[in-house]
Order: sequence, then C-alpha cells, then structure tokens
Amino acid sequence: MWRKLRKNRRFRIFMTTVAVIGSALLQTFVIQAFIRPAGLLSGGFTGIAILIDRVTSLFGINLSTSLAMVILNIPVAWACSKSISRRFTFFSLLQVFLASLFLKIFHFSPIFEDVILNVIYGGVLYGFCIVLALRGNASTGGTDFIALYVSNKTGNSIWTSVFVGNVVLLCIFGAIFGWDYAGYSILFQFVSTMIVSTFHHRYERVTLQITTSKGLEMTDAYVKIFRHGISCVDAIGGYSKKHMYLLHTVVSSYEVADIITLLHEVDEHVIVNMFRTQQFYGGFYRAPME
Repeated sequence: MWRKLRKNRRFRIFMTTVAVIGSALLQTFVIQAFIRPAGLLSGGFTGIAILIDRVTSLFGINLSTSLAMVILNIPVAWACSKSISRRFTFFSLLQVFLASLFLKIFHFSPIFEDVILNVIYGGVLYGFCIVLALRGNASTGGTDFIALYVSNKTGNSIWTSVFVGNVVLLCIFGAIFGWDYAGYSILFQFVSTMIVSTFHHRYERVTLQITTSKGLEMTDAYVKIFRHGISCVDAIGGYSKKHMYLLHTVVSSYEVADIITLLHEVDEHVIVNMFRTQQFYGGFYRAPME
C-alpha cells in the first residue's frame, strides 16, 4: 500500500511539471495572440507587469513584461512560502519563469482582428491557463499566491474578491490608456474568472459513505494518512446478512481520488457513495498545499 502511494506521489510530481509547462505555454499564447493585439490588460501580477511595461514605455524606458513578472513574483512568493508549501511555491515560480522565458522565445501571431472575439476566446483560454496550473497543484503566481493563502486559511474560494481587485487595477489602466479598452479588459477578466470558478473546486467538501467488512483496518489507515475524523458504525448487509461496517467522513474534493485508492488497497470489495456537502460545522483538517 505504501509503495503504491509513493508511486502516486512521484506521478503527481510528474503531472505537476507537465501542467506547469502547459500553463506557461498557454499563457504565453494568450498574451501574444489575444491580449496584446487587442490592447487588453489581464488581471493579477501579469496585468501589473503589462501595465508597468506600457507606463515605462511612455517615458522611453524599456522594462519588459517578462522581467516585470519575475520581479513582482519573487517577494510575494517568499512571503507566502511559509504558509503555502515550498513545493507548491517552487512549481508556481517555475511557471512564472517559464512564462517569462516563453515570451522571449516564442512569437505567436494574432488570430482575430475583432476585439470582442479576442476578449471572449482570450478570456476563456486564460482562465484555463490558471485552472491547468491549479489542477496540477501549482499556480500562475502573483495574486494567485495571495488568493490561495487566504482560501487555505478560511476554507472558502475568494476568486470573486480577486476579480474585484482586478477591476480596480483595470480602472487605473482605463484612466491612463482609455476607458474603451479598460471596459474590454474587465470583460476579459470576468470571463477568465468564471472559468476558474467553474473548474477549480479545491475548497468544496464532499461526504463519503463507505461500506466495508474491514472497518477497523480502514479507519486506522485512513486517519494515519489523511488525518480527517471518521465515524464507524456496525451494520448488517441486507443481501448477504454478513457483519459490515458503515463509515462516514467529510473531505475536500481534491482528496477523493487518493482516498479511493487507499480504500481499495485495504478492501478491494469496498463500496463508496459520494455526495456533495452543502453545509459543514465543526473542526475540519485541511492538508497544506504540497
């Protein structure tokens, strides 16, 4: 069982690396093919980096977007690394460095001339860029660090608050470069935020109802690895009339795949019923990001 779990960890590291590279490449594509041709400004630190690039260019100073992205992300990553794990911080910074590098290496041509099409398709793809990094247990850096830090402390998603903060940034952009493109940029940010909210469910909780003949062994293994509370009740199988155990536990949705793997390692005939938890009151252990 432990050997298989270690293999799963190595596989997750591999998948995180793939997700980070894919996210950085997709982010580069969106910036060059949609954001820049339409004069848009993305949210977060990428948006601040683009804003710095444009403002400094007005004074004849060339501070590239890629360099600004790195400069802005390093202090925030250092400040958040104590609450967000070093592994998570490392892969998030790797995504930032790769995106900065890809902006220098690759050159993607614009696809659309129409601003609305750039806003819609660019916003969707940029949202998936963030989701890809998050699903790989990393991030695109910048305000993602702050959002995930707060969410990990409170247990609630705050992407709506991030959107409000980005709107403030975009209003500054509008005051300098014109309100038309600021309006398009806010719409772009709204689309990308909706994509993230729709596909990122780390802070949703689910209830697992587990039926097994190896209740005591399963609860011991489960508590040792995942550290959540679990209830164990004696039961009788309605069909088999055999002695069974009925287990109940509430977990974060991102843990389900690993928990199911563990349950099948203990009892290959285990039955698991999962349903969404609407409200939960009481202490809840949330594993740190790895």
